[in-house]
Amino acid sequence: MAASKGKVVLAYSGGLDTSVICKWLDEQGWEVICFVANIGQREDFDALEAKALGSGARKLVIRDLRNEFVRDFVFPSIQFNALYEGRYLMGTSLARPLIAKGMIEVANEEGAEWVSHGATGKGNDQVRFEVTAYALKPDVKIVAPWREPSFYRKIRGRSDAIAYCRKHKIPIKASVEQPWSNDENLMHLSFEAGILEDPALRPPDNMFELTRSPKDAPDTPAQIEIEFKQGVPVKLNGKALGPAALLAKLNALGGEHGIGRVDMVESRHVGMKSRGVYETPGATILMAAHRDLEGLTLDRGVINLKDTLMPRFAKLAYDGLWYSPEMEVLLAMVKTTQRWVTGTVGVELYKGNLTITGRRSPVSLYDPEVATMDASEGPYDPRDATGFIRLVALPLRAQARRAAKSR
Repeated sequence: MAASKGKVVLAYSGGLDTSVICKWLDEQGWEVICFVANIGQREDFDALEAKALGSGARKLVIRDLRNEFVRDFVFPSIQFNALYEGRYLMGTSLARPLIAKGMIEVANEEGAEWVSHGATGKGNDQVRFEVTAYALKPDVKIVAPWREPSFYRKIRGRSDAIAYCRKHKIPIKASVEQPWSNDENLMHLSFEAGILEDPALRPPDNMFELTRSPKDAPDTPAQIEIEFKQGVPVKLNGKALGPAALLAKLNALGGEHGIGRVDMVESRHVGMKSRGVYETPGATILMAAHRDLEGLTLDRGVINLKDTLMPRFAKLAYDGLWYSPEMEVLLAMVKTTQRWVTGTVGVELYKGNLTITGRRSPVSLYDPEVATMDASEGPYDPRDATGFIRLVALPLRAQARRAAKSR
């Protein structure tokens, strides 16, 4: 038995990696306290305690963070209409800072100097967990097994990890036959590794869990309405719902109709390319509806400013810098932009397609008297456009005159 090294709080999921790490930390002499953040993953939380204790943990702490996750992380990202590299809604990226925050809180409560996680030495999550931990507890100590030679020389990959769990009689979902890795929360389900490491290979149909194939989706479209108040979705089909309940309901609706699948190759923060497959049904619907409502209620300069800063927000979130000063400024800014984003958006879901069917707002900037193509006595006088056009064209005319003189 190794000498005690003290208490360590492990961000624990009960999946393959953290099951292996929990047992390995115990073998190395750590007093392991497992922390589980309930952020909407489908999990038998009652069974996790027995599994954690059977894997060498001294204690399991579970916190229900579903509403906090959706309210404080998912919704601000949707308000920014944020996509990393134009496609990824960042379900994993947004979850990691919250999990790390909970892990640090438990470490403080338990008097643990150390924290640990199951992120590999090649991935983004090691950065997200550890940067957040340092931001919230600057003197924290971190043990990252996938960067420890004594660990990764023994557990060289998923096959070794599966064999290790079987040796120690730890039940796991992963198998050699289905070796991909997945990560689930209330925003999405992601898949990577295994056969997905060949970017030319189409994901097998039986891999997807949250969404039907569009080919198998219902032949009758679903019509829904989402109501926003200052950029926050508050009602679905006229019914008020809390953040987690609303997103869960949209996940079910979107998944039934094949909404929200993304298969992409992305640029990891650590420098390499990686292939990820994502199911994000509810957030895909919210993003489209929110973006549409902004067209009705936001000034075009504000829209342009948000669009300009969105990639910066997305990169900060993706890179794990949620608790950085720059992110603090961006979150305050986006909240200000949402002051007038109030109204209702109609959405049709049909075989993987999402169509906006209409929108209305009590604070709309759309004025039919101004926008109409018919003759009107409204505030817009077509004759005003003559001077406006000449002013817009003034620098172009100057350029043309200079070019003509130089010939």
